[in-house]
Amino acid sequence: MFGGLAAAVAIVFFVTAHEAGHFLAAKAVGMKATQFFFGFGPKIWSVQKGETEYGFKWLPLGGYVRIVGMSPMEEVSPADAGRTYREKKFWEKSFVLLAGVGTNFLLAFGIFYGVGVADGAPGGPTTEVGMVSEASAAAAAGLRPGDVIVAVGGSETPKWADVEAALQTAGPGPNAVRVDRDGELLTFDVNLTASETHAGAGFLGVTPTIGRVDIGPVEGVGYAGRLVWDGAVSTLEAIFRMVRPSSLAQYFGVFLGDTDVPGEIRPVSPIGVVSIGTQAESATFFFTILALVNVILATINLLPLFPLDGGHFAVAIYEKVTGRQADARRLLPIAAVVIGLFAFLGFVAIILDLTNPINL
Repeated sequence: MFGGLAAAVAIVFFVTAHEAGHFLAAKAVGMKATQFFFGFGPKIWSVQKGETEYGFKWLPLGGYVRIVGMSPMEEVSPADAGRTYREKKFWEKSFVLLAGVGTNFLLAFGIFYGVGVADGAPGGPTTEVGMVSEASAAAAAGLRPGDVIVAVGGSETPKWADVEAALQTAGPGPNAVRVDRDGELLTFDVNLTASETHAGAGFLGVTPTIGRVDIGPVEGVGYAGRLVWDGAVSTLEAIFRMVRPSSLAQYFGVFLGDTDVPGEIRPVSPIGVVSIGTQAESATFFFTILALVNVILATINLLPLFPLDGGHFAVAIYEKVTGRQADARRLLPIAAVVIGLFAFLGFVAIILDLTNPINL
């Protein structure tokens, strides 16, 4: 329960931090920002402070800052002359546009760095049992998470690779597995089943605990940087899988009640992130998920699709290179398609997270 509440608060904070990046950057270069909202759709609550309205809206699918002159179709009041987005220099526009994603990337880097230095990095698999599969040989025999496998049959297993080798040699059938359970050596009679992935091997039905490797403050910089990069690449790969025609066709089936969507193409809403937070069994896993949320937010917003931050940045580059203002009539249909696509994926994600929650 606490993990879910903390995840919900964190999502609001991360989205707000993203928009605060835009807002503060706009203020720094003299642009006028009239709205700062979390969410979309009908207004829940707002307050006017100075020239900016702050508030919340009903659809928790993101947030926005309204900067005068940023919309290509907006009519600007003469009173705002000199403070509009469209009047500013290229570097000022770029600073404002990239401040949001920069904030999220920095948050992700900071979380990854803190987790790495505090708890280390994932190492190799150990002989400690992490999970026991239901209806497996291990479950039937009485093995538990936390047991340390000492031997399989007559083969000692100081490393997880030794466990795999012993199961390969043993094959399906009766065998003995010796474990260390809280300092007590116990021997279990197991009836190994046939492995579906390794021909001739026995299948015990356990997964190993992944060990941790200590990371120093200096090593943590490179470690966190690699995780941010890997997360961004993984996000892009996931997006490409999700927008394939076959994936989109499967999403339409969700509205007809078919919620059996493969994990590799399943979109996840803030509701799903909160659900994952409630299931987090360690602080390391919980904070890693929060760091990835920031990477995903930043990477999606960097896509060169109008009206995302990356799309506005692409337009700013075009105008800088050509010396001409972009044609708003061509940008609006692109914006409509992008907004429609992300709204569609968002609603699919909400339906899936409500009707078929993610179980870790």
